[in-house]
Parts: sequence; C-alpha cells; structure tokens
Amino acid sequence: MTDIKKDFPIFGNNKGVVYLDSAATAQKPKSVIDAVAKYYYEENANPLRGLYDLSVKATESYENAREAVRKFIGAKSTKEIVFTRNATESLNLAANSYGRENICGCSEILVAISEHHSDLLPYQNLAAQTGAKLRFLECDEFGEYTAEALQKALTPHTAIFAIAQVSNIFGRVNPIKEFAGICHKNGTIIICDGAQSVPHVPVDVVDLDVDFFAFSGHKLYAPMGIGVLYGKRELLEKMPPFLYGGEMIEYVTRESATFAELPHKFEAGTVNAGGAVGLHAAIDYIDSIGFETIIKREEALTELAFTEMQNIPYINIIGSKNAHEHNGIITFTIDGVHPHDIAAVFDADSVAIRAGHHCAQPLHQYLGVQSTARMSIGLYNDEKDIERFIETLKTVRRRMGYER
Repeated sequence: MTDIKKDFPIFGNNKGVVYLDSAATAQKPKSVIDAVAKYYYEENANPLRGLYDLSVKATESYENAREAVRKFIGAKSTKEIVFTRNATESLNLAANSYGRENICGCSEILVAISEHHSDLLPYQNLAAQTGAKLRFLECDEFGEYTAEALQKALTPHTAIFAIAQVSNIFGRVNPIKEFAGICHKNGTIIICDGAQSVPHVPVDVVDLDVDFFAFSGHKLYAPMGIGVLYGKRELLEKMPPFLYGGEMIEYVTRESATFAELPHKFEAGTVNAGGAVGLHAAIDYIDSIGFETIIKREEALTELAFTEMQNIPYINIIGSKNAHEHNGIITFTIDGVHPHDIAAVFDADSVAIRAGHHCAQPLHQYLGVQSTARMSIGLYNDEKDIERFIETLKTVRRRMGYER
C-alpha cells in the first residue's frame, strides 16, 4: 500500500496515533486544508450578493463546488444539489419540506430499523405532527434487508421509505436501486442516507433512482459544517422552503414573498462557501486516488482485521460473517467488558475507536445489546494500524482483570 497517511497533517502532528473512527468523522488531507485557507486568504466575500470582484470570485468558487458535487454523485443538474450544514440537516429538510406538503393522517412512513437517529427522528416528528403512522422494516441478525421483506412491508398508504445506503453499524451496502424500483411501483418515495457510502463507493443517484440522497462533507475528508441534499428536480420544485431569510427570496413585500429558483430557495442566509470549497477539494482528492484503489485498500484492511477478530473466542462481531460485507466498519462486543471500557483501553494505547450506541439505539434494542464498540477504516489506514488494533484487542480482557 502507498503511504497515503503522509497527505494528512494530523498524523504528522500526532505521532503514534492510530485513527480508526472514520465512520464518525474523517481526517482532512492537506489539499483540503490548503483550499479552505486559500479561499479565506484570497476570495472571502459574501457569495451571490455582491457585484464587486471578490464577491464574484466567491460566487464562482461556491458554484464550482456545486458542479463538482453534481458530477461526483451523477445528478442531472446543479439545481438538484442543495448545500446544507450536514447530512442531518439534509434529512430534516427532506422530511419537513416534502413531508409538510405530502404527508397526512392517513399516510404511513417506513423506516429501516438500522437507521441513524438523523434518519429516524425527523420522521418521528413528522408522524407526530401529521398523525401519520410510523412503521419499521426489520433486518435479519446479519443486517440484511430483502426485497421480499420490503414488498410485504409496503402498503398503499406508504408515502416515504427511509434507509441508508450503508449502515453505520453493519457496514453492509443495501440494494438501494432494487428498493427504489419496488418503492416507485408502490407510489412511495425513497429517501437515502448516503453519509457512510460516499467516502467508500462510487454513487450515481440517477442509476439508483433515489428521490432524495443526503450526505455530510466531514465523513468525505472535507470540513465540518457542509453537507448535501440531492433531490429530484420535479420534487424540489414543488417543495416549500425549509428555512426563511436572506438570499432565498426573489421578491418581498410587507405581506408576502416569492422565492428564489432552485437550489437557492433552500439555502437561506449566508452560506458556508469555505466549506463548499473544502468539499470540492475533497472530491478532487478522492478522484486523484480513485475508488478502485480505495475499495481494494479498504477491503484488504477490513478482511485483515475481521479474520484476526474471528480467531479470538470472546469477540462477537455484529452483522455479517463475511468480511467483504462490512465495508470498513466492524462493530463488536467483548464478553464481560463494557464497550466504554474497551474504548478506554484502546485510548490508553493511542488507538481511537468508537463506543456507545452510535446514534442507533432502536437497532441495538432490536439486536438485544445495549451498546457496542466500533472500528472504522478510512483510505489513510494501513496494515500497521490494523496490527496495532489487534495487539490491543487481544489484551483488553486481561487488562480488565480476566485470566485471558
């Protein structure tokens, strides 16, 4: 493996740290940091509002980032790319703006049981406000959802189906294209959380035929505070704004207002132009490496860790028994050791992993476990990181007072 780590300044400034929490947030390459700094050094102004040179430059950089995102996920038009703060805001925008116009007391909302709270709570709230019925699609113990189960769960009243392309617990890639076809035959829209998929696999929203697709920049090696909502143009055109204020208007009187064209009617207030520039740079960085390389690298590391973990008798891996279905995410428990204690032992060895319910409490309840530990891989990880992880893993029970 090539030494990609050298592209990420944080590792040079934190010698000896093994970072295995990329599913929570990814580290940033120097090219992204430099691009953001260059924007603030040379181009900073309020985009879209000024006729002077700096504002024009800021607007060009902001809109160039939108085009980069469009191309990255295969959307037809930049009018279908809405910038937000993160995937959470994107999902709330879709649930609230689309939901206010299309969900009523006779509607049903179907949510996959494995969803992150960001892809559940907006629908809980929408159901409470409208009287709609919230239902759940359940997976098997390995995290698999089948087309047959989805077809049985859908009813003539199912208006929305929400599911992630990749689960942040199981790491499994869900068959979104197949599910979209099933939903559309039923007259149901599909809202897809892509936060865990876009850093690891190529995405084409037109091929997937999803109605909405959300993701965050910070998991994609971009800055925090920038996210994306893709929506089919015909749906976005009919939706009311989610936030109201400056820039999202066309004309305002004392009594009423008309709104700007897509996508600006959903981008109220001063936008995060620096974050968008950073997202553009992150996409360029990923393109420079290529998903073929990223996938091969992450699959090899996942298999290395997975195989070693399977050979330790007191380790319980959550989800599939096939390493290739985990896509860089391995969630686990250790017999007799609380996940917070597991993470503390790893931290003592300068290895960063996650512990808790990972914003997926209903899934943990469904699986019968209170909390779990999770290691997750980014494109900068290497074999030495996995070796360090396994070395510490083998010592956890002993360090907690067990004989082995």
